[in-house]
Amino acid sequence: MTASLELWPSSPRRAGPPRRLDRWRRIIVETPSGVLLVVQLLALVSYPFLQTLELGEFQQVGHAAFGLVGLLVLFLAVRAVRATPALTWVSVLLGGPVVLMTIGESIWPENDVLVFWSALLHAAFYFYTGYALLRYMFADNWVTRDELLATGATFTVLAWAYAYLYLAIQFIWPHSFTIYGEVVPGTRTWFELLYLSITTMTSTGLSDIVAVTPHTRSFVLLQQISGMLYVALVVARLVGLTIARFRQS
Repeated sequence: MTASLELWPSSPRRAGPPRRLDRWRRIIVETPSGVLLVVQLLALVSYPFLQTLELGEFQQVGHAAFGLVGLLVLFLAVRAVRATPALTWVSVLLGGPVVLMTIGESIWPENDVLVFWSALLHAAFYFYTGYALLRYMFADNWVTRDELLATGATFTVLAWAYAYLYLAIQFIWPHSFTIYGEVVPGTRTWFELLYLSITTMTSTGLSDIVAVTPHTRSFVLLQQISGMLYVALVVARLVGLTIARFRQS
């Protein structure tokens, strides 16, 4: 029985063939990592539309909504794949202030101190969630469908974490990132830093956004190494276990 089934018990089966709603509910319950992956991929497409959304005097409402939806899905995923009893406690401890600061950002978007601490806590929360998913995938030698989907979910979670880390870094060391054609390095948005994070994590090459200060480049180097080790250790292990499973069957 997978961890998701233990933590999300199914309701008694109905007599007769399952309804479409029951099938979809079972898929969602049994593959929380897949739900997390799908939502984050959809968020990549929807964020440019939400970025400029405003509601009266409240600016960046779309950004706040984007962050809150992501946190909600992450809370559900952490609960479903937690490796230790302390995991949920730590995620709630980190996630509570993050939710409040995300709301605060939509009300006071120009408050640099609030944005800095929000980015730092976001990064800590996403890194911890990535650690939880890694523990989930390495918990046994039997590969489930959700564990395969967790490889993608973990990748996106870590990319999110580094993007928020870069956002906090540019408040500590201003003008840390520049974009192609820019004479004087400016301040990058979170979505621009996510673009840099994903291109760095995938090792597809440098994007048009680059780190220009030594401190920032050291963190980019860490992400490049993390991306290489992720493919070499995590993905390779799961692929090997999947092949071994098919050979035994």
